[in-house]
Amino acid sequence: MNRKFLKFEIDLDFVLIAVTTSLKDYRICYLINKCLNFNFTKTADLEIDIFPGAGPSYFSLYIYNWEASETDFYFIGNKGSDGYLIPEMKKADYFLMVKNYIDETDLENLISALNRIPEIVTAIKIDPKKIKSRENLLF
Repeated sequence: MNRKFLKFEIDLDFVLIAVTTSLKDYRICYLINKCLNFNFTKTADLEIDIFPGAGPSYFSLYIYNWEASETDFYFIGNKGSDGYLIPEMKKADYFLMVKNYIDETDLENLISALNRIPEIVTAIKIDPKKIKSRENLLF
């Protein structure tokens, strides 16, 4: 009997920036809005089932849409109600997810602008394909 295997690969069509800071989510979003002329708004918390059989975990979520290029920005807390969104990156406090198209120079300008905010310790680009728990970022 011949067996056929179906190979399934997740399409990670977003850019991920890890942000480290000691500020609360609303405070850092306020500073990003002020310094980068963004307009992050708080939405309902992101609900993800991290542990099978247990209840869902909740993570703070802020959304901004860049209408000029139809780019969506999601500012997500890494520390949630019952653990970490990305457990292998416990040093990252927040993640800035950029969905749809963003130019490489715009991305570099965004990261350098984030690093210029004094309250942000560091902001670096992360390759989502190298993260073990990348399924938590699909919503």
